[in-house]
Amino acid sequence: MNFDFSDDQQAIKRTAHDLLADRFKPDTVRELAEGERYDDAHWGEIAELGWAGIAIDEAHGGQGLGMVELAILAEELGYTVAPVPFLSNAAGGIAIQHAGSDAQRERLLPGIASGDARATAGLLRRNGVAALVPDADSAATIVLFDAEGAGGIVLDAADCEIEPLATIDQTRRYARVTPRDGAGEPLGGDTGPALDRIATVVSAEIVGVAQKTLEMAVEYARDRQQFGRPIGAYQGVSHRCADMLRETESARSTAYWAAWAADAEPETLPIAAAMAKALASDAGWNVTASALQVHGGIGFTWEHDLHFLLKRAKVDGALFGSASQHRERVAALSGLG
Repeated sequence: MNFDFSDDQQAIKRTAHDLLADRFKPDTVRELAEGERYDDAHWGEIAELGWAGIAIDEAHGGQGLGMVELAILAEELGYTVAPVPFLSNAAGGIAIQHAGSDAQRERLLPGIASGDARATAGLLRRNGVAALVPDADSAATIVLFDAEGAGGIVLDAADCEIEPLATIDQTRRYARVTPRDGAGEPLGGDTGPALDRIATVVSAEIVGVAQKTLEMAVEYARDRQQFGRPIGAYQGVSHRCADMLRETESARSTAYWAAWAADAEPETLPIAAAMAKALASDAGWNVTASALQVHGGIGFTWEHDLHFLLKRAKVDGALFGSASQHRERVAALSGLG
């Protein structure tokens, strides 16, 4: 059995890796993050490549590819901590495609797939407020899922009170969203498959963050000399790097298992997505925190780029369910909860 990417998937990964490395060099990421802004030209290029609609049906203007291809892009975007509204638009597209009605798909997916009328998604709390919605301040459509996963609503941005929210992650915009009384229309389908796919995409992005952090730590451990030897020669450092590799690869394997299940074995998706998000959320924090220790004092400085990765991983870990919430879901789905 072949567990590798297909030739087409490998080509997508190479193209994304090379292009994003060129567009989002560390200085560019820092400039955009500290300016708390995106560059519209970056989003225009991503949309032109068809990435905004890579997993949206061709009938609605998308590329008609699958969750594995979407996860590949999410991982590469996480690797560069790219300040673009890709994840939010992907979440909104998944919500409409997999939980929306035929009329909602017909009306909204073409704009999401082209990138011209972006969407986003979030979770409603019991008080009727979505506390953490990525890119809500620039989306045309906002999908809010019930916190219990039992339903959701589709809203025009004008039908919401949107309050920009400062988080530790400066590479992405966030907002608190409150629907106006009586606004929005119910999603026309089952929200479970959509939420599982969104959790899978977030997991893949965290894998990219962890991979980049791991590489930075290993490179530093090879180069930094102490007492005439690279610090990576000392067990305290080398064992920490080995643990970082283990966590990154574990998160990667479960994220791509969930992405594969979404396309090929949907009955397995709920538990696969919950496992993927639980592992990725933990790995994102553990790997980036370990990298701080490997780098020593320099890793804690504002001038070092490591903090952008750590903060993205931390906030991603909370999006669409924390590690503990998804572990509880794994237990329930396994009959242990």
